[in-house]
Amino acid sequence: MRELQNVDGLHPRDLSQRQRLLVVYVLGLVAVVLSYTALYNFGMRAYESRPQSVFRSFQAVLATLTTTGYGADAPWTTPEMNVFLGLVQVTGVVIGFVTLRVLIIPLFERAPLSLDDRLSKKEGHVVVAEYRRDTDLLLDELEARDVGYVLLESDQTEAKRLSDEGYQAIHGDPENPSDLDRASVEEASLLVADAGDRNASIVLTAMEANEGLRTVSFATSPRRNPAFTELGVDRSVAPHALIGRRLAEKATTPVAVDVAGEGDGTEDGGEDAGSVEVRELLVRRGSPLHGVRVGDSPLADRSDLTVVAGWFDGELRLPPSPDDELSPNTVLIVAGPERAIAGATADLSNLRAPREERNERIVVAGNGEGGRAARDAIPDDVAVTTVDSDPDTHPDVVGDVTEPKTLRQAGVGGASALIVTVDDDATALLAVATARSLSADVEILVRVTDAGKESPAFGAGADYVLSIQRACARLVAAEVGGDPVVDPVSRIRLVRADADSFVGESLSSARRDGGCGWTVVGVVRDGTVEMDERTTVEPDDVVVVAGSDDAVREFEGTAEEG
Repeated sequence: MRELQNVDGLHPRDLSQRQRLLVVYVLGLVAVVLSYTALYNFGMRAYESRPQSVFRSFQAVLATLTTTGYGADAPWTTPEMNVFLGLVQVTGVVIGFVTLRVLIIPLFERAPLSLDDRLSKKEGHVVVAEYRRDTDLLLDELEARDVGYVLLESDQTEAKRLSDEGYQAIHGDPENPSDLDRASVEEASLLVADAGDRNASIVLTAMEANEGLRTVSFATSPRRNPAFTELGVDRSVAPHALIGRRLAEKATTPVAVDVAGEGDGTEDGGEDAGSVEVRELLVRRGSPLHGVRVGDSPLADRSDLTVVAGWFDGELRLPPSPDDELSPNTVLIVAGPERAIAGATADLSNLRAPREERNERIVVAGNGEGGRAARDAIPDDVAVTTVDSDPDTHPDVVGDVTEPKTLRQAGVGGASALIVTVDDDATALLAVATARSLSADVEILVRVTDAGKESPAFGAGADYVLSIQRACARLVAAEVGGDPVVDPVSRIRLVRADADSFVGESLSSARRDGGCGWTVVGVVRDGTVEMDERTTVEPDDVVVVAGSDDAVREFEGTAEEG
């Protein structure tokens, strides 16, 4: 079904080898029938002295080719016409055999003789050399972004299953140059290697065929990153460590920022600035906002609030695109007066503003690769307590993270956040439920392996969930698509600056023109903060800008140069 859908409306280069064969066959058959019709019509007039309409000639040729008869014109008296009709008969037999092989037999087979026949012509695509996670999730993500790809799968059964479902998958050994050639690696723009210890061999083999090939390699530990860099790998990803670090950043990135001290030179600058605050609004599970684009959400319609940033499955996008969809795993960061934020929280169901006390103490459940990465990413001024059942990982508390006694010993009741990075999803869900029963206030951030466990994790009481499978799939898609994603390293800041470079612009235009990592929140005018996007910036205004540390510093440098 997917194969038939892919044909409609596509350029010929997008057709698979089998689809191109069918097109050539049909066009050739039409050409043969029309040519024979013209020749037969000419022969009946020139040799048999029996002129007739071209339609009668078409019917006679068709009857002969299909062996359903030889037409009402038989017999023919001239040698030329008898030889010609003999050729037509032989052609009909050949066409019958070709039709049987090309159309009839494959129709009753579950797969073509070669999976390669289903591949469309490739250029500038992604070659996925094995994938040890949820392959369907990755390929769906690539197709959703209209990214061309070929998956080279060493498991023949899995390759056939994926191909049967319409994915661009073939069976082969990614270490074999000829199999990489079948995937058109020399025409590819990116190689994704996820074959464990074979990654180095795969990367080196692929780069021999395509020296300009960009490469992404998945590793079990970030300790292998230097080795892959030495091989020429552009990006090496250790999924467990990546998710652990992202959860730690999410738990420790301050969002309540006051801009007093960044003053505009007015005596009441502190009070005015204090009226602009930044808060997180968590889209809870079951929220009616699920599936709504940021630009279509009720928050976008409020003139007294600005959506500064958003966490989307572990990525902080600052500012978010109006086309980004909200999900139960989205945290929007909004700026505006405190009363406006409180009003938005109250008016919109299933939104919750997380507790403001951050960075007090964090408990990390699971001290493996992901837990250590989370611990290392937490700032030094934040107290961290690690918990693990394996004493060899040297946790602060040795014990079962699903036991209330262990979590109490770790102090989860008084912690600002709990990061769960255990390897087993069932254990993670039970740990979340146990922690939630001990504390209604602790912010729980959890890592799961299976994307299907995200919803159960929310049901167990988690506030934020990252799936390794989903995060890896989106990372690959973002890598090939060049998505502008900000990876936070410290905090979100609010600053005030002269309005000189924005005078005459509307706030809507100023926000669109903002650089990656910062956005214009509003303007301070006559002791009040104007945030309506229709507001035009005036010379005496002071603009309020929000962004990450690096982006804000870059903005301030640009403003000073201007």
